[in-house]
Amino acid sequence: MAITSAICNSFKVEILKALHDFTTTSGDDFNLALYTSGATLNKDTTVYATNPGGGADTEVATATGYTAKGKEIISVTPVLSSDTAVCDFGNVSWTSASFTARGCLIFNDDASDAAVCTIDFGGDKTVTSGTFTVEFPSAAAGTAIIGIA
Repeated sequence: MAITSAICNSFKVEILKALHDFTTTSGDDFNLALYTSGATLNKDTTVYATNPGGGADTEVATATGYTAKGKEIISVTPVLSSDTAVCDFGNVSWTSASFTARGCLIFNDDASDAAVCTIDFGGDKTVTSGTFTVEFPSAAAGTAIIGIA
C-alpha cells in the first residue's frame, strides 16, 4: 500500500465535463479525508472510499476526534497566477484528537464523492490528545495544491 501526491486522472476529465465547481460562495462542498499508511491513494483514485486499495483500516475513521469522510474544507475561488489557474483551501483541524495519518484525499462531496487529489504527508503524522491541522500552501503558481498550467 502506498500514498502518492497527485491530481487524480478522473478529475482531469471531470473538470472538462464541468463536474466540479470551486467557487467559494456558490460552488460544491469538498471534503478532506485522512488515511493511514495502509491506504492506496494515487493518480488512479476515482472516488472517496474508507478502504482504498483493500488495506486494513485505512481511513482514520475509528480514531478519537475523527469521523468517516473527514471534514469539509472551504474552497477559495480559483484565480490566475501567472499563466496557471490555481485553487486553494482553508486549513482544516481536528481537535481533541488522537490518531496517526499518512496522507489524505480531497474529494467532491456534492458529486458522488469524486476524487480531486491525493496528498502524501511524507511520513506518518501522529497527534495525541491535541490538534491535528492540515495547512494548505498559498494559491500561487508553483505552490497551490491544485494548479492547471
